[in-house]
Amino acid sequence: MAKQFTLGKNERLKSRKLIEQLFKEGKTFTVFPFRVFHIYNSPVSPGSKQIAKQTIDGLKFGVGAGTRNFKKAVDRNRIKRITKEAWRLQKKVLQEQLNQKKVTLNVFLIYTSKELPDFETVNNKVHVILTKLLTIIDENNPVAS
Repeated sequence: MAKQFTLGKNERLKSRKLIEQLFKEGKTFTVFPFRVFHIYNSPVSPGSKQIAKQTIDGLKFGVGAGTRNFKKAVDRNRIKRITKEAWRLQKKVLQEQLNQKKVTLNVFLIYTSKELPDFETVNNKVHVILTKLLTIIDENNPVAS
C-alpha cells in the first residue's frame, strides 16, 4: 500500500545551511497569520546526479512559531503540529507539480499571530499558501519538461 500522506525525514527542512540560504536569498509573502519564506531552484540538467534525488526531495518544508508571542513551549508546539498536519494533507498537488517540472522548492512558514489557531483556520490558510506557491512555480517555469 502506497503512503499517500506523509511528512518524512527527507521532506523536512532541517539543514542549517538550507535554512540560512532560505532566509537570506529566498522570497517572502504573507498570508495572515503566516509569513511564507520560499526559495525556488531551477531545473537540474538531465545528466546530473541530483535528478534521482530531486524527485524524492523536490519539496522541503519547515514551520516555526515565535517565543515573543507564545511564551509556553506547549503553545508553540501545538501551532507547529497543526500546521504540519495541514501541510501534510494538502501538499500532494504541489509535490506532483514540482516532480513534473523537475524543480525543487524549500518553504518555511512562520506563525505571526498572537492568538492560538484552530485547525480549520490553519487548514484554509495552508490551502491558500499552496495555491500561491503553485502559481509561483507556473510563472517561473511555464513549459513542462
